[in-house]
Amino acid sequence: MKEKFFSWLRKLNLPSKEELVFTYESFNKNKKLTVIVLAIIFIISFLTLVNKLNNKLMVDVPVAGGALTEGIVGTPRFINPLLAVSDADRDLTSLTYSGLLRLAPGRGYEPDLADRYDISDDGLTYTFHLKKNLRWSDGESLTAKDVVFTIEQAQDQNIKSPKRASWNGVIVKALDDRTIQFSLKKPYNFFLDSLTLGILPEHLWGKVKTDQFPLAGLNTNPVGSGPYEVASVNEDSAGIPISYNLRPNKNFVLGAPKVDLTIRFYNSDQELLTALERGGIGSVGAIAPVEAAKLAKAGQTVLQAPLPRIFAVFLNQNHNQVFVDPVIRRALDLAIDRQKLINEVLIGYGAPIDSPLPSAITSKNSGNRDGLQKAQELLTANHWQIDSTGNLTKNTPAPKPYKDKKTGKLVTPPAPKNQVSGPVTFTLATANISELKTAARILQTDWGKLGIKVNLEFYEPGDLNQEVIRPRKYDALLFGEVIGRDYDLYPFWHSSQRLDPGLNIAMYVNSKVDKLLEQIRESANIQDLAKEYENLATEINKDQPAVFLYQPDFLYVVPKGLKGVYLPTIANPADRFAQIYQWYFRTDRVWSIFAKIISYF
Repeated sequence: MKEKFFSWLRKLNLPSKEELVFTYESFNKNKKLTVIVLAIIFIISFLTLVNKLNNKLMVDVPVAGGALTEGIVGTPRFINPLLAVSDADRDLTSLTYSGLLRLAPGRGYEPDLADRYDISDDGLTYTFHLKKNLRWSDGESLTAKDVVFTIEQAQDQNIKSPKRASWNGVIVKALDDRTIQFSLKKPYNFFLDSLTLGILPEHLWGKVKTDQFPLAGLNTNPVGSGPYEVASVNEDSAGIPISYNLRPNKNFVLGAPKVDLTIRFYNSDQELLTALERGGIGSVGAIAPVEAAKLAKAGQTVLQAPLPRIFAVFLNQNHNQVFVDPVIRRALDLAIDRQKLINEVLIGYGAPIDSPLPSAITSKNSGNRDGLQKAQELLTANHWQIDSTGNLTKNTPAPKPYKDKKTGKLVTPPAPKNQVSGPVTFTLATANISELKTAARILQTDWGKLGIKVNLEFYEPGDLNQEVIRPRKYDALLFGEVIGRDYDLYPFWHSSQRLDPGLNIAMYVNSKVDKLLEQIRESANIQDLAKEYENLATEINKDQPAVFLYQPDFLYVVPKGLKGVYLPTIANPADRFAQIYQWYFRTDRVWSIFAKIISYF
């Protein structure tokens, strides 16, 4: 091969080195200078071309390196997907355990332990196929038996898992080591969310008796298949955890994370924010809008994602007859300055809404649609007016007499029964929380401009639930509904849920809405429900059983150098860690072809 190459060069009849030197020496001084300049230009041009080509072919790829320290309020007790109840529990559980599915950016799901899944045409059977060579963080194999074991423990009433309700009536069985089948009694459109449940290792938890589950040491020293495993735990003199040091789990099926992680625990929000300001921690989740605004102004990076949480004033027509009049309900809705609520309550971190669903679902243009003037015009057109005392009252015209066809005499009809004439007044109850108190006072001012007197009552959250919500003892209730990632409104608007322990706090009854809610929940086709959602929102808005206000954002402070952070829809704060295996601080430049190989592995 070498001889053929040199033979080819000789055929080109190129000048020899001696000939080139002789030719150069024969040049005068000006020609020599010209040759040197041209040679320099050629070399620079060549190197520039090579550099541009190299830059075009090279890309930055994330690499392992760097550490993140996050602070949370509280200390973990149950780092266990079946027992986790506090934010600290759920945070560490999401970091150390994997489910069949994992939350994807936005509202979707992506395979985690599962390689793929199939759903029967009738929506009753879900068949999941596990990825090959799955391992726990201790190196043991993860199989379908672990999945079946976890679900059976969730269903065991002796364990008293908060997840039990999600698995009632579900039959689970392993078809082989890598295949699991779930059988439902009736279609349930939101079943995929249940399959994000972290899976427990049967080879460890199978040795624990059900009545000993809450006492097992595995609750604080977990062995899972999630992105991280526990490296060490720092405790104070009383044995209370101060921090958990986590290291990337090399057996995590989606690829070991590139960032080392420490979770530190604090007793209060103030301690947490102080630690952030002093540099003791680099990230904090679920912070209040007021604090987020301050931190953003100070140069901190504040990420935000819409929370599936709807705040509204729910009107109890059974408790105060003033809400029976649809004109009053409509005027209450029109008079609100929703943008003012966003600016002053959420400091801009949220969106106005005017339906039981986020505007992204209903395609409605939320906001201060018509305003105070339209509300006043509506009331005037229906004989409502502000009297000399400043109260809204109704000046109903006397019924016109008519001639009786049989007797020929004039008859004066009686006044309509159960007609509200004012003054219009009611009590608005809400939790003794700064944001809700601010919102209540804005509503009080807005409605006061219509001549409507609103009395405010603030309760501690626990008291609000026990003394007000459960017995339905309120005129109007300013409250937030957590509608979940899948926007399941059944618990909040179905007529069967209007009494405690149901969550239909507007005491709403509408057979058409009931049917739509059932269709959305039980549809065998889970792909496209946009039309049903649109119809549902339209139907509820016709009756106006509540005045819808705003949807807040989840706020997350992260270090400036942290990249690759894409938040899913946050149903609870732990969801922020769903994509943590893709977070990174450092990058390296490699040729694009190698980047594809690296990403594959």
